[in-house]
Amino acid sequence: MGGDFAPRNTIEGAVLALKEYRHIEKLFLVGDAVALGNELNRLAYQDNRIEMFHASEVVDMRESAAKAIRHKRDASISRAVDLVKNNAAQAVVSAGHTGAAVAAAVLKLRTLKGIERPAVACLLPTETKVFVLIDGGANPDSTPENLVQFAIMGAVFSEHFLGYKNPSVALMSIGQEDTKGNDVTKEAFKLLRRSGLNFRGNIEGHDLFENPAEVVVCDGFTGNVVLKTSEAIAHAIFTWLKHELFRTPVRKLGAKLAEGAFRSIKKKTNYEEYGGMPLLGVNGICIIAHGASSPLAIKNAIRAACDSIQHEINPQILRELQSYNEKFTATAPTSVQ
Repeated sequence: MGGDFAPRNTIEGAVLALKEYRHIEKLFLVGDAVALGNELNRLAYQDNRIEMFHASEVVDMRESAAKAIRHKRDASISRAVDLVKNNAAQAVVSAGHTGAAVAAAVLKLRTLKGIERPAVACLLPTETKVFVLIDGGANPDSTPENLVQFAIMGAVFSEHFLGYKNPSVALMSIGQEDTKGNDVTKEAFKLLRRSGLNFRGNIEGHDLFENPAEVVVCDGFTGNVVLKTSEAIAHAIFTWLKHELFRTPVRKLGAKLAEGAFRSIKKKTNYEEYGGMPLLGVNGICIIAHGASSPLAIKNAIRAACDSIQHEINPQILRELQSYNEKFTATAPTSVQ
């Protein structure tokens, strides 16, 4: 029921996923049963893998996430997370209130042992590869220790989900020198340098797409601004190009000849192709989809959930976190009095 165009786009996306991914054994549609049924009837689609789970409430985008989860016991996101908690489902996908999805996942599933806060891992494309930006919006404020944990989770995701061996990790800051940044990033820099990760140091905004690391670490406030700004710039550039290329007949001809190249770049920069972003660090699988998700984006968010189940990221995170804690304890300075 969450999202700017729910439940219409959500149900259409679910149907697309069921048609394409035959390995899905069951898909729960959680929300107002009448509204969900009406959408399925509109699409004239029936599938015995669909099971509707009625929830009478929805978390509004203007509501406080924590309060809504506490007071709206029958909210669709709460009931969806309950299905994962009770092992009826292996993953939850939501295009609704991100804060509510994070709050429900943390309160009901809890975080992995040793993880203080979960983080949203976002995939961003460059000319040559895709990198992980973490955190994409779960934590507006973070401690240096949180950033190190984000880095560990991002590196595990990059290696096991994207296939990068020993992925490089960079810290988002306002300069490459270790003296640049605020108190949190300066302290995080010191911790990351001792972490055993493939830490390349600070990274600036212009490095994100020109000289990217495989994993870029930042707090959720910064990450969400970067994410939405990048998305807006990509959309604006294509709009500008369209206006300029159709000004004269000669330009129109050139645009027609380059149509394939434009289509490839648009696909690479289109968030719909990536679907959803995993909330790493919770004891379960939670995929956060874009609020304005199209049916294609919802389909791909469900695909991302299936991939997360297959790759078993959480056990890998626990192993890497244990390894980090052992290394950090061994290298920690001792005081003698």
